[in-house]
This record gives sequence, C-alpha cells and structure tokens, in this order.
Amino acid sequence: MSVGQVAKRCGMKVSAIHFYEQKGLIKSWRNPGNQRRYPRDVIRRISLIKAAQQLGISLDEIRLAFANLPNGTTATKQDWINLSNQWKQTLTLWIAKMQKLKDSLEGCLGCGCLSMQNCPLYNPDDILGEQGPGPVLLIKI
Repeated sequence: MSVGQVAKRCGMKVSAIHFYEQKGLIKSWRNPGNQRRYPRDVIRRISLIKAAQQLGISLDEIRLAFANLPNGTTATKQDWINLSNQWKQTLTLWIAKMQKLKDSLEGCLGCGCLSMQNCPLYNPDDILGEQGPGPVLLIKI
C-alpha cells in the first residue's frame, strides 16, 4: 500500500504515518520507483497505536511492546493476545490508581466547605517537602 492509501484508510495525515515510521512503530520498504510501500497489516498496527494512545499509553511504551512482535511478518492472533494481556495489567494498575485519586479528591473538592483542616491535600508548613518534590500525596496513590 502507498503512504497515501494507508493514511486514507487510517484517517490520518501522511505526515503522521511518516512520524510513526520515524519512531520505529511501523516499517515500509521502497519500490523500484523509490516510493514507500507498506504491508496491509500496518493498518492493524496503526489502529492499535491510536487506541493505545487514547488509553494513555505512550509511544515509547507502544514501541517497546511492538518489539516483541515478529519483525517483517504479520503478527499472529496469539501475538496480539500477548500484547493485550501485557497492557491489561498496566491499565488495571492505572485504573486503580485513578480511582483512588478520584475518591481522595471527592472528599476535598466535593464537600464545598473549603475547610483546610479536613483536606487530605493540605500541607501546613510544607511538612510534605521532607518527603520529596512535587505532589507527594498524589504520587503515593
């Protein structure tokens, strides 16, 4: 497939396809006319990249996961299952962390009292500064 065909099929700009290739997420080869050509399974990879990004998975994490897929051949159903299971674990931990954060914020932001005595994020005299930089209570969640 040409880069234009891939871009149209995936609903993306050609520059995004080139960007993914530059990042090592997809591969092409050159035909005798020196034009890029992509295998049909690149559509599946790009679809997975887009879905993973919507879930908050970084391009670096995606590239690392793709490194476990066969190079130069189409990934099998089992390859995709293995990749899916790897991300399920990551997403399960992330969801638990976000739920805990949500529950912590509801007590403070949802109460409406603006009481600094009851806020779990309150930090009198910067006592949390001894535990390190940044939002140390949120990092521990």
